[in-house]
Amino acid sequence: MPRLDVDALSKSYGTVQALTGTTFSVAAGEVFGFVGSNGSGKTTTMRIILGVLTADDGEVRWDGQPVDAAVRRRIGYMPEERGLYPKMKVGDQLTYLARLYGLSGADAKEAMARWTERLGVAERVDDEVQKLSLGNQQRVQLAAALTHSPDLLVLDEPFSGLDPVAVEVMSHVLAEESERGAPVLFSSHQLDLVERLCDRVGIIKNGRMVAVGTLDELRRTDKPRWIIDGPPGDDWLGEVRRARIVSREGTRTVVEVEADGDEQPVLQAALRLGPVREFSLSRPSLTDLYRHVVSSEDPGEGEGTR
Repeated sequence: MPRLDVDALSKSYGTVQALTGTTFSVAAGEVFGFVGSNGSGKTTTMRIILGVLTADDGEVRWDGQPVDAAVRRRIGYMPEERGLYPKMKVGDQLTYLARLYGLSGADAKEAMARWTERLGVAERVDDEVQKLSLGNQQRVQLAAALTHSPDLLVLDEPFSGLDPVAVEVMSHVLAEESERGAPVLFSSHQLDLVERLCDRVGIIKNGRMVAVGTLDELRRTDKPRWIIDGPPGDDWLGEVRRARIVSREGTRTVVEVEADGDEQPVLQAALRLGPVREFSLSRPSLTDLYRHVVSSEDPGEGEGTR
């Protein structure tokens, strides 16, 4: 399947600059996590991809060509605000939405039955949407995005309000869709899920993409940190140059070194005092990376976004 390219999108609402040069891509079969605080520009970006909003500048491309109405019919979209008819029955609604995407009556019913079974709401197809729990409404909303076998999935906070069982079901579905070859773009505040599910992550702040890459790429630093469990005392580093103790708890110490290779004198200093039970490279979580990136000052600081 082709890939999605979001190229230098800019968007303003009056005096409010919502997006400034937002750029990233999602390859075929890739799960891309789109993270940022409320008002950072995630939903605005997704709505431009869908054609709900028009960018002031920049372009969205699919397979190298500008996204048009025909391409958008092949996108499965799940909005953060549920877009279902509350008084319509689940089965009738999913069948109706599938028909809007061009499926025949028989194919639409088959797709509705398959996805409600897969997402665990098959027993609720004759219930009105408003009678479902918020979690089950979320499952139905995902089914609506999947009934037409989309070439691309764009999901805005798909895990919001889900219990752990539903989270696992949805996680497996997203993995299956990516294995089928569909690019999957989703936003979430649940960074542990993003870290577990995504091939790459984009962090947006004040309408600007401030970090994009795999977790390993985002973890790279000019000053790596090492975890040492073993030597006692606060001054065991002694005369070791190009290293400093960042934190210490009991016998467990975090040491920052100037560059790769500078950790060897640190290990040697620790071993001179006795056995070392652990010596490992510190690998910050996505939550740690996100906090660092979002708390950093940048030229766009103070600009409002949506």
